[in-house]
Amino acid sequence: MNVKRVAIMTAALSLVLAGCAPAADSTPSAAGTGSQAELLATYDLDNMDAVEIIDHLDQLETADRPADLIASVYPDELVLTDNTQEVTLDLPQNLSYVSIAPYVDQTHDCFYHSLTTCQGELSNETVDVEITDNTTGETVIDEQATTFDNGFVGFWVPSDIDGTIEISYDGRTGTSDFNTTDEGATCITDLQLV
Repeated sequence: MNVKRVAIMTAALSLVLAGCAPAADSTPSAAGTGSQAELLATYDLDNMDAVEIIDHLDQLETADRPADLIASVYPDELVLTDNTQEVTLDLPQNLSYVSIAPYVDQTHDCFYHSLTTCQGELSNETVDVEITDNTTGETVIDEQATTFDNGFVGFWVPSDIDGTIEISYDGRTGTSDFNTTDEGATCITDLQLV
């Protein structure tokens, strides 16, 4: 592993107790020891692509999340790591994953969503979500959704957009700006419902 990769992964592992991954200087590149197939099979993720793995892990019950796997979503790749190996899977070029944890009273800092350690305030709650592309004015998402057990709700949206997320819940509404560029966050935790 290169030095920058070790520094990024050390920082990510130290955030397991805090919940999520902060912004890093750069997106990790593929590296690691052991085989990709071995790591994926260990966590029953074999026969899944990056999109399927992200959807599966983000929607797991909190108690069922693998405690020894760190799964971080970057703008263009998914990085899976345990104590011995690391796997990097490319995301589709035209799609980005945005995971949102709306909150009323309590949140945490996050930049790159951790599928196995991030925990939001509102678990298993019904919310109304509208995501708009600010450049075109197009509504990208307009639906009712249920937050996952981890308090997040995740959406696949077009890459390279600047947009606004609006969520309503229990008579409260909140908004947050986001972008899906190479520098964009995949973890939105600043959307307070008021």
